[in-house]
Amino acid sequence: MVVLGIESSCDETGVALYDSDRGLLAHEIHSQIDLHALYGGVVPELASRDHIRRLVPLTKQIVRKAGLTQQQIDGVAFTSGPGLAGALLTGALMARSLAFSMGCPAIGVHHMEGHLLAPMLEEQVPPFPFVCLLVSGGHTLLVRVDGVGQYRVLGESVDDAAGEAFDKTAKVLGLPYPGGPHLAKLALEGDSQAVTLPRPMLNRPGLDFSFSGLKTAAITELRNNTSLKKADLAASFECAVVDTLLAKCQRALKQENVKTLVISGGVGANQRLREQAKATIGKTGGQVFYPRLEFCTDNGAMIALAGALRLQGGEKDDLPLDIKPRWSLESLSAVPKTGP
Repeated sequence: MVVLGIESSCDETGVALYDSDRGLLAHEIHSQIDLHALYGGVVPELASRDHIRRLVPLTKQIVRKAGLTQQQIDGVAFTSGPGLAGALLTGALMARSLAFSMGCPAIGVHHMEGHLLAPMLEEQVPPFPFVCLLVSGGHTLLVRVDGVGQYRVLGESVDDAAGEAFDKTAKVLGLPYPGGPHLAKLALEGDSQAVTLPRPMLNRPGLDFSFSGLKTAAITELRNNTSLKKADLAASFECAVVDTLLAKCQRALKQENVKTLVISGGVGANQRLREQAKATIGKTGGQVFYPRLEFCTDNGAMIALAGALRLQGGEKDDLPLDIKPRWSLESLSAVPKTGP
């Protein structure tokens, strides 16, 4: 089954073609970073308008790149939530219109399910069950995954997501938008032990996260210590976030008696997090899986994959359009077949 995937939940326009037999055929991602940099954050109206401009050219481009015709597409998958309502609508309307014109089924995909399953785009596929750390600008979740659609949220952030804390701290450091990757780059030049910062909520039971206090502590250090090097603060802040994330991951793996950890989402591209996770989880005989770097951020490939699995399982959406800016991951139905 060949599935076209469309991702438009926020500020990346992603389009991809996935074949359930041959794997990923083609994909393209357009980032809106330059568009939103002037405002220091995503402007929803501008995001929606840019998706409208990009979707048709990108779709034509990947169909040509894959050497296919539209008649060879068996289904269309699109992100129907969670995300920005206007941005979701642009992708959903494009997807439903294409599917209707081609006479094939369409399926709305949960954005976070796409991230959870993104490592299945790689040659080495994580075995079920696994624990997934889904960590991005908008979400920080620990999820037990027993199969496609079989999800149980173990813990989540009670305030700022990890990526959001990265971005806000980077902004105070005077780094360009989006701040997270720039902070991580600056951290490579600093001493991660230079500043003592808290590891929030590690002294409490459970698997929830909180990064607002850590962000505030880092900002306070910068304001109170005029001689502090920005690179040292960046390195110390990054180290505190990574230590906190991995401590909770270890706790979750032990609690669930699972040996496999998946790390996905935009912060999953962080170099320190990847290196520390491999070393930390490896000590206990566990394995860590990631999507490749280009599939850590929002992309159409993960939506095409998740859509293909659900379409193969017999699901499809009715004609009336339905988007879900808020959507519980645990409300998803299980898919009988649990592999790409």
